[in-house]
Amino acid sequence: MKDIATKVEKIISKIKIVASGNEVIVAFSGGLDSTVVLFLTRQALGRKKVRAVNVDFGLFTYEFARQQVSIICEKMQIALHRIDGEGYQRQIMKGGPDCNLCTRRIKLGLIKDYADKMLVFTGSNQSDSWGKHGLDLFAGYYAPLFYYSKEEIGEIASYLNLEHNRIGENDYREGCKLKHLLKPLINYSYHGRAVSTANEVLLQKIREFNLTTKIANVKIIGPLNKNIALINIFPIPTSKQMKIIWENIAAIRELDNCFLVNQPLQLTIKANKGQFNNLRSRYWIEQGRLQPEFAAPLKFRWLLTTNHRLKTFQVVDYNYI
Repeated sequence: MKDIATKVEKIISKIKIVASGNEVIVAFSGGLDSTVVLFLTRQALGRKKVRAVNVDFGLFTYEFARQQVSIICEKMQIALHRIDGEGYQRQIMKGGPDCNLCTRRIKLGLIKDYADKMLVFTGSNQSDSWGKHGLDLFAGYYAPLFYYSKEEIGEIASYLNLEHNRIGENDYREGCKLKHLLKPLINYSYHGRAVSTANEVLLQKIREFNLTTKIANVKIIGPLNKNIALINIFPIPTSKQMKIIWENIAAIRELDNCFLVNQPLQLTIKANKGQFNNLRSRYWIEQGRLQPEFAAPLKFRWLLTTNHRLKTFQVVDYNYI
């Protein structure tokens, strides 16, 4: 406990030094990391010198997450400003899944534009690429939790008695629903509504059944003219619960097929030439992007795409192993 108290004091002290008495912006998603940053920044500077800014992705923001952002800011008495990021996100994802680009240009980029010359605080830490390869203070951004792991941040939150109701999609990292569309977002009404509705329905049922899950998402794969839903839940619910979940998701109009991930899979992935020939990039997609959010072990089959509009990758098919 003493060790955690020392960490908290160290973070607050550094925030005061970095802010230099100025008002700051906190890039606030409502997740655990940004909630801890918001609270500690408020403790360091006072609520009047802290402004929370949230990028809302419209159809692709979890409704529960949207509610949490408002509730947390109200409890902390922190001013909240929302930025509409859905249109920008849709443009980026036309070329295929690209969470890194979305983070840089939209999640942080739009907030940086809004902040102008004000310093932007982020929840980046040792669990993400910024924490592993970046700097804690760089180009107008500051990451107070930069040197800490996800486990340490959880301990800090517990020490501070911070209530955080996670979305429920992932025990490790949560985000927008669009990251579960593993192909280009070409048709908003078809591809977009499929991934949005399927994931909202899944989390609704999980809350109804009062399930404790480490993974809960619906991945949408397949060719552009076919939406295949892969339901990932771990631990797997009872057969009766799973039947109800499957029936509700399978009934979604924009889905063509619906399957439960309950055994090892092989995913067939098409990629542009740059990613196909880059083994490091492929490894990151396999082990950093896909495997952590699937409920069963994966193997991968890579193909070079003939679609020149595909800028990243597309999961076109799957097979049980």
